[in-house]
Amino acid sequence: MIIQSDFSLFVETQDPLYEEERDFLSLFAQLEKSPEYIHTYKITPLSLWNAAAMRIKLEFVIEGLKKFSRFPVPENIIFFIKDYYSRYGKIKIRDFDEDFYLLETSPADQVFLKKQRKMVHIFEKEVENGFLIRKLNRGTVKQYLIELDPPYPVEDTASFLPGTPLAFHLKDHWQPRDYQTEAAKIFHQTGYGVIVLPCGSGKTVVGLAAMSMIQISTLILVPHHAALKQWEKEILEKTDIPKEMIGEYSGSKKNIKPVTIATYQVLTFQNKEGIFPHLKIFFENNWGLIIYDEVHILPAPVFKITAEIQTARRLGLTATLIREDGKEKDVFTLVGPKRYDVPWKELEKRAYIASGICHECKISLNDSDRIKYYSATKREKPKISGENENKLFIVKELIQKHSKEKILVIGQYLDQLASIAKDIDAPLITGAMSNSKREKLYQSFKDGEITVLVVSKVANLALDIPDASVAIQVSGTFGSRQEEAQRLGRILRPKDHPAYFYSIVTKDTVEEDFSLKRQMFLTEQGYKYLIEDWD
Repeated sequence: MIIQSDFSLFVETQDPLYEEERDFLSLFAQLEKSPEYIHTYKITPLSLWNAAAMRIKLEFVIEGLKKFSRFPVPENIIFFIKDYYSRYGKIKIRDFDEDFYLLETSPADQVFLKKQRKMVHIFEKEVENGFLIRKLNRGTVKQYLIELDPPYPVEDTASFLPGTPLAFHLKDHWQPRDYQTEAAKIFHQTGYGVIVLPCGSGKTVVGLAAMSMIQISTLILVPHHAALKQWEKEILEKTDIPKEMIGEYSGSKKNIKPVTIATYQVLTFQNKEGIFPHLKIFFENNWGLIIYDEVHILPAPVFKITAEIQTARRLGLTATLIREDGKEKDVFTLVGPKRYDVPWKELEKRAYIASGICHECKISLNDSDRIKYYSATKREKPKISGENENKLFIVKELIQKHSKEKILVIGQYLDQLASIAKDIDAPLITGAMSNSKREKLYQSFKDGEITVLVVSKVANLALDIPDASVAIQVSGTFGSRQEEAQRLGRILRPKDHPAYFYSIVTKDTVEEDFSLKRQMFLTEQGYKYLIEDWD
């Protein structure tokens, strides 16, 4: 490993210690580039604060860097790590009285904060060991402090409102896996934060285990209607909560019950006056726990309201903390830091998720499309390369190769997907399709009546299609790392044979650059892409 003074770390993939180095770095650094032989990691303030919140010891990080580094670790790197590690929890929010929290600081930090104009109006009163802040400003203060220079990632130790009690039991016929129980227990210790688990490893079960430990009314936020139905099914199968106590808050129903499942889509509906009328759900019941499923795509209006409801326990569930909009700090401050994380390959070794084999299939544009591509604008090029007609040949060959398995063909461009669906005589599922029709097709796929489904971006998140074992990606959202991870995750439900993920990429176009970026998160998790030339 080579450590640079700009906080970059270079790791050789051929090094005998590569896997050990990769697992070590994943605790406190993030992968930036992943060409075949040299991977580049970056140490960032946020990656260090998440490590500190997970109680990974500072000494372990520094000693590990010294152990793996080919040369002496630059002094500025050690100083930077110590400084930013020490910042987490330097300022704490504590209970004070019925109206105020105490923002607890050191005397030096107290002097510094008094000079921050942006902060002064939030401080109600200066006291010996900090400032008093109104309870309504609990989230806002955390957002302000993390954006200061230097930043202060707050450790929030204040209590939560009790919420309405909800007595129920997990059913006896099943038991959460050890890592699911451990994740729920670690969350329960603080009452807020994010659990990071691979797709297909049972994040929903972690939510149910956390609910059973806390026993209070719960609002569950999910990305779409299919995920809503999946949560409802899991609750009914694995707990004794009766159906009449579970509410659905979606485009078609607006029922609020002790356990209510709502979609991000309905919550972010904005009327002509610019108002989000359905955000009132956060205040229409005495919620003790709010679960954010797929927290990495939490929409901006929900962030805003989350800043106002810091007195409720908050559990974020995700397979990746990567946000393509760069709002990772908002997740950290408002939902909470990462509390628990299990590497994908660790659960693969224990057969809790399927073994995944990834391929990148490269093919050229035909002559007419190549001319069109080179004369296109920068904005037009991704679509031309993504919709490459030659990809259909690979799709057909792969379907033939895996004819005895259940296959998903996933893409970004609807015209392309419609054309492929017609050519291979398979149903096409898009966001425009009704929920009932979608669910019928998913059920037919599960039952084996359909063996190939063509799906748009609706397949990126929270789909319960456990029997799918092959995914063919024909196009995607530029260089989205989270989308790549989610799409592989669709086929990683436990099974007794490997799952195959094929990403079809147009050669000598921007799609190759996007593909490299898309693969970074999975490379960090230990997956390797087999490169195939299909020309």
